[in-house]
Amino acid sequence: MSVADFGGRGTPGETGEELFARIESGALRRIGAFLRPYRRPLSGAIAAELGFVLVQLAIPDAIRRAIDSAVGKSGSLALDTVLLGFVALIGANAVVSYLQEVTAARLAQRVIFDLRRAMFAHLQDVSLAFFDRTHVGRIMSRLQGDVNALQEFMESSVTAIGDLALLFGISAVLIAMDWRLALLTLTVLPILIGIRAVWLPSAKRAFSHARDTSSIVNSALAENIHGVRAVQGARRESLNLARYTVKANANHGAQVDAARISQIMVPTVDGLTGVALAVIVILGGRLALAGDIDVGVMIAFVFYVQRLFDPIRNVSMQYTMLQRAVAAAHRIFEVLDVPVAIRDRADAVALDADGPIEPSIEFRRVTFGYAPDRPALHDLSFVVAPRQMVALVGPTGSGKTSIAALIHRFYEVDQGQVLIADRDVRETTLASLGRHVAIVLQEPFLFTGTVFENIRNASSWAGAEDIVRAARAVKAHEFIMALPQGYDTVLDQRGQTLSLGQRQLLSFARALVADSRILILDEATASVDSFIEADIQAALRVLLAGRTSIIIAHRLATVRDADRIIVLNHGRIVEQGRHAELIAQGGLYADLNRRNVASFDELDD
Repeated sequence: MSVADFGGRGTPGETGEELFARIESGALRRIGAFLRPYRRPLSGAIAAELGFVLVQLAIPDAIRRAIDSAVGKSGSLALDTVLLGFVALIGANAVVSYLQEVTAARLAQRVIFDLRRAMFAHLQDVSLAFFDRTHVGRIMSRLQGDVNALQEFMESSVTAIGDLALLFGISAVLIAMDWRLALLTLTVLPILIGIRAVWLPSAKRAFSHARDTSSIVNSALAENIHGVRAVQGARRESLNLARYTVKANANHGAQVDAARISQIMVPTVDGLTGVALAVIVILGGRLALAGDIDVGVMIAFVFYVQRLFDPIRNVSMQYTMLQRAVAAAHRIFEVLDVPVAIRDRADAVALDADGPIEPSIEFRRVTFGYAPDRPALHDLSFVVAPRQMVALVGPTGSGKTSIAALIHRFYEVDQGQVLIADRDVRETTLASLGRHVAIVLQEPFLFTGTVFENIRNASSWAGAEDIVRAARAVKAHEFIMALPQGYDTVLDQRGQTLSLGQRQLLSFARALVADSRILILDEATASVDSFIEADIQAALRVLLAGRTSIIIAHRLATVRDADRIIVLNHGRIVEQGRHAELIAQGGLYADLNRRNVASFDELDD
């Protein structure tokens, strides 16, 4: 499953219109769930909007009264009173306009904040299998572009309520003032409704297609940025640009189509406004000249009709925003609906619930695959005794990293059991598993922040003395102190200003501070240059002392001192023993040693 088809699309026999209606109702219902905690702010925003509508309805009526007072025989006192009321309405209009804008914006910001937190929290809990099959760029498109589209709509959604109230309010006022002229004027509304009925299906399809192509473009852009080193190394700039241009052109065409369709309603509404005004001027003028209506009524009709079509125009534009928001919300909730495959069972207990653990590791007839039909491990069984160091070696694709991932329960086994301290990892809490099992990767990930914060990353309880002690132990203290601000030096994205060896030493210090009983080194020394390898090896001796450890390595020099070496090939154990024993067996390991190559990757299996 990819991001592009979370949750599926249609169901058998379902028409496009039925699918859109289902998506729309479901998305709006779930947005409503995020609004539920903010009933009071929502009520305040709606009240401010309705206050704004009442002022808008009162202003043309005040103008009517002023005109009637000026041309009639009510006297200057009545005119002065009307003018004062008109000034008061203008002031009230400014106040309620400000209130409805501010309250709506604050409400939208609160809901979007909750939505962003929910997405962030959920994405941290989903299994790595999801990220294995998903483009990061498409996730980022949903976290950024789709959330922004939803925010834009939410900030104007309360205004839509006001627009509808204004539409019905103006219609009621027009009928109350003169039902004959009102009915003639409002005959344009059925025409507009018919046009919208034809326009809606095309608009929905266009907006959905525009969002999908935008996601594809963002995904391609993010992938190219993340892989820029590989792109420049292989000189694929022109090829990648050509591929990106195809996707960008598709998005451009979709966006142009959506914009063209969305703009149809604006000139339509403007044209119908002109027709309605013509009816008022021609027929209303005749009625006024004949003395059937007051001049003030006709002028008020002109103002009201101009305002009548403003909410229609606004609702049409907001419908464009609504369709974008529904498409965006649907895609956002698809992310929130990604199942959390790896979670604590109801009866899960902490590894150390009964006291300190004996940190053993056992695989019992484990079969596992990233895809169901392609197992990476086949019926695998082995035991690592407490405080024993076991090395896993074998050609690329033999299953070494899969073993490390299963120990930390990044994935679920298809068959068999993985046990830590004689307890199935599925029966333990993930938090306790994280405390007792530490992993050091081939390319350590450093976060934006200080050196101190990166070392303390998994150990919030650690103080400055603990951090410095760990850095000294793994021989990282000297280069840290040579940095501009020492431990307070802020590292940029992923610590790219440090060498790989320096980043690795920081990851060792991080693991040492965490003081996990089980340590997994996944190719932790594979890419280290020879100038710092001695420091790395010295740091490893400190890090491994007294811990149960699994070392995944290609280099023979890294594994010769292991208590046991397990040789893997095609997801199966083909040999195991100490270095000397494996040499004596004359198998795969001995063949590698005899060829005098530095890495198992150089062996043709």
